[in-house]
Amino acid sequence: MTKDSLRLNHELLETRAREREARMLEDSPHATHSASTRGREHPMAPCPMRTEFQRDRDRITHCQSFRRLMYKTQVFLAPAGDHYRTRLTHTLEVCQVARTMARALRLNEDLAEAAALGHDLGHTPFGHAGEDALRQCFDPNFAHYEQSLRVVERLENNGKGLNLTWEVRDAIVNHTGKSVASTPEGMLIKFADRIAYINHDIDDACRAGILRPEDIPRELCEVLGSTHGDRIDTMVSSVIVASDGKAEISMTPEVQEATDRLRAFLFENVYKNPVAKGEEAKAKELVYALFDYFTNNPTKMPSLYVRMWQDGEAVERCVADFISGMTDRYAIETYGELFIPRVWRGLHE
Repeated sequence: MTKDSLRLNHELLETRAREREARMLEDSPHATHSASTRGREHPMAPCPMRTEFQRDRDRITHCQSFRRLMYKTQVFLAPAGDHYRTRLTHTLEVCQVARTMARALRLNEDLAEAAALGHDLGHTPFGHAGEDALRQCFDPNFAHYEQSLRVVERLENNGKGLNLTWEVRDAIVNHTGKSVASTPEGMLIKFADRIAYINHDIDDACRAGILRPEDIPRELCEVLGSTHGDRIDTMVSSVIVASDGKAEISMTPEVQEATDRLRAFLFENVYKNPVAKGEEAKAKELVYALFDYFTNNPTKMPSLYVRMWQDGEAVERCVADFISGMTDRYAIETYGELFIPRVWRGLHE
């Protein structure tokens, strides 16, 4: 095949990919089309087989930060059981919920999927305990969602970033808190995230024996349902009903109120439970110790962070980047190597 024929074939495939997306979204005035993206920081030639948002999805799933989510805490620190959620399985559940809602609302599933897969890339080891620790020793404004944006813009790909589209980056940094994403697909991620973690955290808490299904207030079960599947179905359906045909994403008022109350119930009975959180104080002390050590010994960090520091980034910023990228087990192993003495064995033993 000649270069000219290969180029024409690529152009044909690219046109087909865009046309396929346009047909799928033609009856939805609020869907975000990849052809209308605000683009990337560094322009790239189009991919012959994928739309821009599909390309972002693949860049995220192939990056190192995504793989490390496998060994990062969701609720229970470095869980020994095989069935507890990790930050990776949480991400996959968020992705599934987001795609379901995007499909029902005739929005761009690829954009929703890419944003869901990337939303927690910047989460620290030890979950929110690690995040709280970095707020204490690094910056009181440190937030995992802003760190997720920094990962895809600055840290991944050996410091080059993933060069994602503006819409995916906007959805990642606005997936939590009071901020609102600029696209309906981005807005979906905030709801998908909350729907996923509320329900899988109940499931994990029951498995751990710190919560029983019958502990959930009856009035909330009457609105949301009594099982894992029923609650997810109610919440997802509520978002679809409230948002259909609209530019903004919301929940029906009754389900929103019950969901907020269920979340508050989890904070009191699971997220602040001394059994579930008994190791958090130790985790925070570990993060403090690592931060202090690497701040005073920056050349002991991997080459990416040393290079960033030598190029003018504040040492504290580089250390926070390094620590936030650690998995639970890597942070524990690093702490052990630095601060736990090894048993001496003679040369001939």
